Amino acid sequence: MNKDIESVINKKLLINTSPRHGRSNMSGGRKWTVIKKDLHSNKYVYLMLVPVLIFYVVFRYVPMFGVVMAFQDYKPALGIFKSEWVGLENIIGFLTGPYAWRVVRNTLLINIYQLIFAFPCPIVFALLLNELNSRIYKKVVQTISYMPHFISLVVVCGLIRIFTQTNGTINAIASVFRVDFGNLLSRASYFRTIYVVSGIWQSIGWGSIIYIATLSSVDPNLHEAAAIDGAGRFRRIWNVTLPALIPIITVQLIMQLGRIMSEGYEKVILLYNPSIYETADIISSYVYRYGLEGMNYSVGTAIGLFNSIINIIILILANQTARKISEESLW
Repeated sequence: MNKDIESVINKKLLINTSPRHGRSNMSGGRKWTVIKKDLHSNKYVYLMLVPVLIFYVVFRYVPMFGVVMAFQDYKPALGIFKSEWVGLENIIGFLTGPYAWRVVRNTLLINIYQLIFAFPCPIVFALLLNELNSRIYKKVVQTISYMPHFISLVVVCGLIRIFTQTNGTINAIASVFRVDFGNLLSRASYFRTIYVVSGIWQSIGWGSIIYIATLSSVDPNLHEAAAIDGAGRFRRIWNVTLPALIPIITVQLIMQLGRIMSEGYEKVILLYNPSIYETADIISSYVYRYGLEGMNYSVGTAIGLFNSIINIIILILANQTARKISEESLW
């Protein structure tokens, strides 16, 4: 038996060390012939990719040239090519300004709250749905949970304002227990909670789709074998179901960490007011208010560039850490 195993291992080693599994010994002319043959046989597939490439070049890569405004005192009348070059003055001015720490802190805290509370919710929801035996009930629950994702953010924020106002639903319920919160959106201490909880409600169903799809590929025989061995439902979830989700959880976690300094301004702008800037003002809302509305385009671009660089660094570090710990990574 040991000899058989040894022979299999030796064969594997021979295969892995053969030229086919290393560098290709195909000549340049041979490679070009294969490429031309592939282009000819799949020409319609590549043709369908052309509009996508044009979109990304025109609307994603060409506008990147505007990043030079971060190093200029940009004036719309002068344009990019004639505006005065100021180097790192805009970035330094932001970092040493009175609002830098506030907006960076608020952005980090909101994203950390979402990482702690919102990120696990779709995973738990998918695990619970996977345990349902009734297909009809499962479909109904899934459909209901997906619906909030398709509601306009403007409508969602309008509902939040109605529920949290002084005579809103939340205060009506709290009044039963002789509690009055007042207008919750005018109290800075409640903003992050409202923001994260409403985000969980809107995204928990849609975010669970990728986990439900992964669970559908788990071999049912593994659950049957675990049940025969005496494993209960919780033990089967822990030892069979959850390990199947580890690769996709790792990838999603890396991507979430890569966005830890980014948060869209739309929802914040629709919910906040000057009285709660202390906890609600984040990097993107500050860029919108100060950079776009205040027409400080160079400063806004500089802040966005600084934010992107930090996100890229965090993404690379998170990816390398995940690769060392679990051997799962984005690249």
